[in-house]
Amino acid sequence: MRAIIAPLLSLFFAVNLVYAQAAVVPDKWFGADKIKHFFMSAFIESVTYSALQAARVNHRPALGGAIGVTMAIGLGKEIHDKRTPGNIFSVRDLTWDVVGATAGAVLLSQTRR
Repeated sequence: MRAIIAPLLSLFFAVNLVYAQAAVVPDKWFGADKIKHFFMSAFIESVTYSALQAARVNHRPALGGAIGVTMAIGLGKEIHDKRTPGNIFSVRDLTWDVVGATAGAVLLSQTRR
């Protein structure tokens, strides 16, 4: 389990350090949007894991793939937001994506086929 959480936390801290000063628009840590990021990340990870398991991928590779897909979608969403007028690249949104993916990984790590 530590092998999963450590890279996610590392990604969070690296992105947070790089983009901490970049936000011009106030971006709150808590709100409806942050809850959506949390649950959508956990949901995307769960669906991806289930699809990989249905394709007969073993537990560990399926979990790793699901985490990768979830993080790629979260990062892609923030890059898209940055390109959209009036939106910003939100490190806080990305943080909630990581927290949601971590929670999903913890739950999925307990699953058995």
